Amino acid sequence: MTTVSPAGPGLTAAAAGARLIADGPNTLPAARRTSPMVLLLREMVHFFALLLWGASVLALLAGMPQLAVAIVIVVLLNGVFAFAQEYRADQAAQRLGELIPANAVVRRDGKRCLIGAADLVVGDVVLLEAGDRVSADLGLAEVHALAVNESMLTGESRPVRPEAGDRAYAGTFVVEGQGEAVVMATGRHTRLAAIAKLTREASRPPSPLAVQLGKVVRIVAGVAVAVGVAFFGLALLLGMEPGQGFLFAIGVTVALVPEGLLPTVTLSLARAAQRMATRHALVRHLEAVETLGSATFICTDKTGTLTRNEMTVADVWAPGHSPADVMRSAVLSSTGRMSDGKPVGDPMEVALHVEALRLGVDLAGEIAARFPFDPVRRRASVVADGRLHAKGASDTVIPLCGVVPGVDEALNRMSRHGLRVLAVARGDTAEERDLEFLGLVGLHDPPRDDVAEAIWKCRIAGIKLAMVTGDHPGTARAIAAEVGLLGRDELVVTGADLPGDDVALGELLDRDGVVVARVTPEDKLRIARALRSRGHVVAMTGDGVNDGPALREADIGIAMGASGTDVAREAADLVLLDDHFATIVSAVELGRATYANVRRFLTYHLTDNVAELTPFAVWALSGGTIPLALSVLQVLALDIGTDLLPALALGAEPANPRTMHGPARTGNLVDRRLIGRVFGVLGPTQALAEMGAFVAVLVLGGWHLGTAPGPALLATASGTAFTAVVLGQFANAFACRSESRWIGRLRWRTNPLLLGALAFEAVMLLLFLGLPPVAGVLGGAFPPPVGWLLAALAIPAMVVADAAHKAWRAKR
Repeated sequence: MTTVSPAGPGLTAAAAGARLIADGPNTLPAARRTSPMVLLLREMVHFFALLLWGASVLALLAGMPQLAVAIVIVVLLNGVFAFAQEYRADQAAQRLGELIPANAVVRRDGKRCLIGAADLVVGDVVLLEAGDRVSADLGLAEVHALAVNESMLTGESRPVRPEAGDRAYAGTFVVEGQGEAVVMATGRHTRLAAIAKLTREASRPPSPLAVQLGKVVRIVAGVAVAVGVAFFGLALLLGMEPGQGFLFAIGVTVALVPEGLLPTVTLSLARAAQRMATRHALVRHLEAVETLGSATFICTDKTGTLTRNEMTVADVWAPGHSPADVMRSAVLSSTGRMSDGKPVGDPMEVALHVEALRLGVDLAGEIAARFPFDPVRRRASVVADGRLHAKGASDTVIPLCGVVPGVDEALNRMSRHGLRVLAVARGDTAEERDLEFLGLVGLHDPPRDDVAEAIWKCRIAGIKLAMVTGDHPGTARAIAAEVGLLGRDELVVTGADLPGDDVALGELLDRDGVVVARVTPEDKLRIARALRSRGHVVAMTGDGVNDGPALREADIGIAMGASGTDVAREAADLVLLDDHFATIVSAVELGRATYANVRRFLTYHLTDNVAELTPFAVWALSGGTIPLALSVLQVLALDIGTDLLPALALGAEPANPRTMHGPARTGNLVDRRLIGRVFGVLGPTQALAEMGAFVAVLVLGGWHLGTAPGPALLATASGTAFTAVVLGQFANAFACRSESRWIGRLRWRTNPLLLGALAFEAVMLLLFLGLPPVAGVLGGAFPPPVGWLLAALAIPAMVVADAAHKAWRAKR
């Protein structure tokens, strides 16, 4: 510890305001962002887009300009939509990022106050504590066991211990101790800004969801191209002209390409992130939305997460001393204060200051040295007026005081009532030994109102819970029991008693409702690692500077946004803007809903692909004796005009009441269950309704197998098949809203986007068949009355097939 003269009373508010106007805000120059035009162009040249661009060029060279234009429209519409969703998500992330508090504690006009880091100016006196992010280049005037992590500037993970007169640079973190410093440079004049000019932001590796989607895309695209080539060869073998064979192959390829897959996934993730933000959960990485839904074990802190973090002094036990003596030493060894009616600093220390003010305690005293709180000592102390004043965890302070009669009974009494207990002592020297015990202070932090309900939701969702806290085991147990977290076996273990072997640690903790008290940050890291080794997807909360490793080790690191440190927020995937446990549960629910929505869209789109491919397969297998029910342009019309919007609406399906019932669904997006439903039930049913209506209209019009129908009859029959596919999509969209409940049990109004998409689909159907110029290009015509009736049978056919399949599966 180095002690030097204080940095002074700091700037006046007026002087700071003038410098802020002159120098500008303490912010780094905005990074050059990719031009929206460049982003748009990227959406036009990905794998699918290149595939379709090539097809359009070949169609044009083959003398089929209508097909070329139609394919270009597909590329442009999908590209513009994907760009719009990605740009919107990017803009939302920029706005949400501003919600993360970046503050600094300064001394202005001789008073301690909290300001935004952007308002720092040269000459400000900054008060540093463990967990703070250094927001400007500072000259250190006073240090107390100060340690700074400069890894983001130097790459060296070991903290440095600067002395008075040294520099602390913007972007680094205080990991231990306290200090006072004077701002030397801000904004673009800092060392961090100079480095930023020479570097580019590294691209984030693809998430597991992105990798899985990429596999689906590549497989489907490969199959589409391979089938298209095979059908082109088959068409030539059947005597078709090369131009017509090419047209046929393009239709097969386009029918199988899932153009809207990636935009729909982006929309689902972006909507979920935005909805989480409205519930006070900031997702720092969009792909973390899906990972949240897979959580199987949540390790939560107590203070501020399960409780309100609104501490008040509820009990003071002072044998042989007055409560005023106890509170004076407690406040002198604290830095948190109530300043101008606003709390500044740790809520517990603010509560001590409020109680001291209520008792009229004289808090005057010249601080000669300060020994800050750290996770190892678990106490803080100061030397003031020649005496040492200390406060901290009872098991670290009481042993320094010798025998204290009655202290165990008083400690157990406070702990049983769920109070957070601090021991307070003082000594006649600057050394922490042979101290005089002053008393115990019990602080009350009431549980949040809806925590019990959130814990119940976790239980029915198959998510195990553990309270991991630094508090006394008695206090932790009382709160866990009060909110309903404590498990049936009532296991409460301290960090010191945890097994040293990670395998044994995992076996001990892999149960619901365990309470781990008196943990260190190193304990939290081991807990996360041990639970992950047992196959759990672990969500770990943290707020302290040393919680960073545990938050990164966990699958989902969750930091406190209101009371946590900058270090914890930087390491986290999710930031709770309200520090509320129920917000975690809401985020998990939205993550599960997002995973389900991706599967809904895939089921819907692949089912329609079966219906779009069937006419080509029937034509090929019949050797051309059964005419093509759909033209290539009709397939494109289905993809553009009728298929895309309902799929997107399914991507925005809200979480249903059963989302949190049972364990999370994980694994491959396209699994046996989805494949069986698409290719064994929904797809064949829609294809059968389509081809049945097509052949029936041909037969009723006088067509015989092996003969060529007249152009008017073929157009009418083709229009009927087209109508059957569209009407089948209506039922398919509702069927895909749930994997277990049949359509009759679903509430229609819970997804208004889907109703709007289906209304648009109906309008497009009428335009495609009823508008002569469009109908002439597509090659279809309005069905006759019997054709409408036959096409409408696709709706009950899909409903019955879906209901029967779900009922059969429910009995298995």
